[in-house]
Amino acid sequence: MLIHPNFDPIAIHLGPLAVRWYGLMYLVGFVMAIVVGRLRLRLPHVAAQGWTARDIDDMLFYGVLGTILGGRLGYVLFYKFDYYFAHPLDVFKVWQGGMSFHGGFLGVTFAMVLFAWQRKRSWLQVTDFVAPMVPTGLAAGRFGNFINGELWGRVTDPQAPWAMMFQHAAPDDALWLMTHPQQAAQWHLGEVFAQYHMLPRHPSELYEVALEGFALFLVLWFFSRKPRPVGATSAVFLIGYGLARFIVEFAREPDDFLGLLALGFSMGQWLSLPMIAVGITLLAWSYRRAGRAAAPAAR
Repeated sequence: MLIHPNFDPIAIHLGPLAVRWYGLMYLVGFVMAIVVGRLRLRLPHVAAQGWTARDIDDMLFYGVLGTILGGRLGYVLFYKFDYYFAHPLDVFKVWQGGMSFHGGFLGVTFAMVLFAWQRKRSWLQVTDFVAPMVPTGLAAGRFGNFINGELWGRVTDPQAPWAMMFQHAAPDDALWLMTHPQQAAQWHLGEVFAQYHMLPRHPSELYEVALEGFALFLVLWFFSRKPRPVGATSAVFLIGYGLARFIVEFAREPDDFLGLLALGFSMGQWLSLPMIAVGITLLAWSYRRAGRAAAPAAR
């Protein structure tokens, strides 16, 4: 079995100041977004739309604000509303953690609406340009989760080659043993816990790096290398991320204060289903609209 390295969450110590790995991963994510954006400027059909390097820089500013504000607000509303309603000042304690991708996605969406309005572009033109820039940032963020040893996966068979033990999960592991006696006996997890004081889990953060990050980036990059109808690239992002997150959630440990919801789905899965549905609808609308526009020319 693999054992999580239990990295020091602080990457750089500067006297009273500390630079955390998670913050560095956010920085890496934004830098990678700029790199991907600059590479997209070299594509003829993208350059023909009038995009510039300054657009990317301004877009990043809007995106950072949308990510941070939306991610925090989404976590408050979607995951721990009752707690923050009772402790409203804790909303501002961002150093204690608590960010939601789906909230960050809504925040970025709103930020791109403002950017599109300022640049007098259609919103879908902006999101089509931005979509391929997002997965590398997602990969960096999820790797930051892995470095921190947080958002670990569900308990799995100790014989599985991917099984990994997380030291921060030890209290949850002890509780899991008491609440899942049959499965624990099947996998002989009592003996494992007696030896290591931990249980083997899925390293779901790395699954997310692979699916939401690298795989989604490759899909979007190659899809968007050719001219596509307005909205199509955005639709593929919605479908791709929604599917990736929905699948990974089967291996990811649900939040202990929520557990599994209706139909045995997690909150992350329920929030991903609308993304998939909207993506499919948008993709169909995009190509149908392009077909109607091409029909008069064909005559």
